[in-house]
Amino acid sequence: MARYATLLLVGVILALVPLTTGGSPYYSRITTLMLVLMVYAVAFNMLFGHTKQLFLCLGALAGSSAYLSVVLTRELGLSPWATIPLGILVAGFLGGLFSYVSVRRGLGVIFLGVVTLAFSLIFYNLVLGLRELTNGETGIVTQGLGAGILEGPRSSYYMLFALLMIALVLYSALMSSRVGVAFRALSDDELTAELAGIDVTRYKVIAATVGSLLMGAGGAFYAYYTGLISPALFSLISVDIVVLITLVFGGMGSLVGPVLGGAAVTVIDELVRPFGQLNVLVYGALLIVLFLAFRGGLVAVLRKTAKLPIP
Repeated sequence: MARYATLLLVGVILALVPLTTGGSPYYSRITTLMLVLMVYAVAFNMLFGHTKQLFLCLGALAGSSAYLSVVLTRELGLSPWATIPLGILVAGFLGGLFSYVSVRRGLGVIFLGVVTLAFSLIFYNLVLGLRELTNGETGIVTQGLGAGILEGPRSSYYMLFALLMIALVLYSALMSSRVGVAFRALSDDELTAELAGIDVTRYKVIAATVGSLLMGAGGAFYAYYTGLISPALFSLISVDIVVLITLVFGGMGSLVGPVLGGAAVTVIDELVRPFGQLNVLVYGALLIVLFLAFRGGLVAVLRKTAKLPIP
């Protein structure tokens, strides 16, 4: 019950955000990008927060979905509503494949990270190499989705708000089911979970597939929101590192961790933006501090200091 009450509270608060920005294009853009980051963090929570699968190809998964949808729409004249699901499915397939291979081959967290990092590099070089389709570093101008969707500040916000709420409800439903029990067992001790009869391969692949589907959805809608996609939007630093910090900052393995982390990192990013490349230095320092002294994140702090039963 507390889980769904929290979901309702989060939904109400985020739904009211556009009413507080006064119609400012700047704040509308910032809050909309915050929602994209939250969706990414929910996806990574599935992967790393519960099943300890370190995917360093989050940007590549989101980018694969985005580029596939945009390129097919442009080259074949298809509707984005036909190509977006295809892009999402491809991202989910890739994530599930990486997970299956890693479990069957007995790859640890570090080796899985290396393999997925290699995929990130492959994706980046493919985008640059296939200039006829992707326009390389210049990027591709995306068309609208029609019906006014993602075409105005408020419309864009509520479209991505709906996507975030779907992601949170899906996460909550999974964690309240037998799948969630298996996820928690894997998070505590994978060997013990396997000895208890839990199918490690199955549940890790489920986590990876669902998480990758969410990354694909976030990437595809982000592409149409920005109006222009380029490799920089889906790079390791702009997606993977930021999402990792977001999840750790908010609290891994929790429902509201991605939301709290997304809000906090968005504020930090805007504060350091005037200093140019300093944001990379700030993210690096923040990542070190979080892993050394703040692993529980904001959720753990609130649970301890405010005595709140935050799911």
